[in-house]
Amino acid sequence: MGVLSDAKLGLKVVRDLLAGRAVRSRLASQLAERGPLPSRRFEIGVYFADGAVNLYQMRQWYAPLAELDRTHPVVVLSRSPDGTSALLEESPVPVAYVRKVQDLEDFLEEHELKVVLYVNQNSRNFQMMRYGRRWHVFINHGESDKMYMTTNQFKAYDYSFVAGDAAIARLERVLWDYDFDKRALPIGRPQADHYTGLTPYQPDDRTVVLYAPTWEGDRSAAAYGSVATHGVALVNDILASPSHRLIYRPHPRSGVLDPAYGAANRAIVAAIAAANRADPSAQHVYDTGAELGWQLAAADVAIVDISAMVYDRLATGKPLLITRPVAEDAQIDTGGYLSDCEWLLASEAGSVRDRIDQVSHDSAAGVRLGRWVRHYFGDTTPGTATRRFHEAIEKLLAEWTRNAALHARDEPVDVHQMHGAEERDDL
Repeated sequence: MGVLSDAKLGLKVVRDLLAGRAVRSRLASQLAERGPLPSRRFEIGVYFADGAVNLYQMRQWYAPLAELDRTHPVVVLSRSPDGTSALLEESPVPVAYVRKVQDLEDFLEEHELKVVLYVNQNSRNFQMMRYGRRWHVFINHGESDKMYMTTNQFKAYDYSFVAGDAAIARLERVLWDYDFDKRALPIGRPQADHYTGLTPYQPDDRTVVLYAPTWEGDRSAAAYGSVATHGVALVNDILASPSHRLIYRPHPRSGVLDPAYGAANRAIVAAIAAANRADPSAQHVYDTGAELGWQLAAADVAIVDISAMVYDRLATGKPLLITRPVAEDAQIDTGGYLSDCEWLLASEAGSVRDRIDQVSHDSAAGVRLGRWVRHYFGDTTPGTATRRFHEAIEKLLAEWTRNAALHARDEPVDVHQMHGAEERDDL
């Protein structure tokens, strides 16, 4: 067994090495084809140290960043080869490849970034946050009541952009001695202003159901994924109906840690393909596209796990069901929307169409939903969140200008002196 395990490990190392070389070769070609970025242009940076597997966190912000770029030039600072390669293909704003700290410092010497935005809590964020004389702002990759949303890491940033009253109330319970009035800026959900796009099916009178589960999670307290507990049963019930259309959008990490999730995901994909072969007019959708928005707007009812997708959908004000985690250790926030939401139990998954009908026609559920929408996102009138996002950016740029004037006579700072040689070559 030891020899076999060593052989498998060796084969994996070789495969990873070859895959890495292929990615770097493709990236070199992409960068050569694009050419150098304009000099001394960018004001706003978006820092992304992850690989392609977590690119969904950046995709959440593509449309708002593209609109911001019209008035304040935006650049993505990408650290990973495969993440950069994917960003170069799909990002609506320019991408700088800064794999090493030395590359990052060279970029900062050339471009006077005034605001740096962060979409996640990657530990390598701190390699960027060493550089002062600019604002470091956590914008997250979605609103949620998960544990992740109450981390003390919020304090590491100069400011945080939050969705609304619910986010502030959530943070007030855990962040001691934090100046919320100054450092937490509510902007709503600017992504919701871009929930548009062509559907990959011809709309008709079918009830469209979006099932967008999260992954299995990396610990029992965050085991919110439903693919292996609810997924196959609820999908089969929807596919059996001539009056329903399914949009299945699984989390890109489904099955990464738990083979049962991977197997359930494959079973669902196969069932969708079989249903479409049996009835081509059904036009069920297996969605793995980069764009998120049209799914939320098109679905009559959404079924989601405890994740940011709850709040992406909540921002539309349309009916949704939340899968109740089976894991006993899964932590569920009981002070927010999840205390008053419409749960879908695993035992109900096989007859999910009954629950879909209930939430679609219950006026009391609609009133509750509207109240929670306002609590989480404030005014959701189209365009309002985008305006608030831009106002928050303008506020920080004005503060940067004010502080730059106050420190105009300070000695210049050489960013290359902030690390030792071994730190600059650590990536």
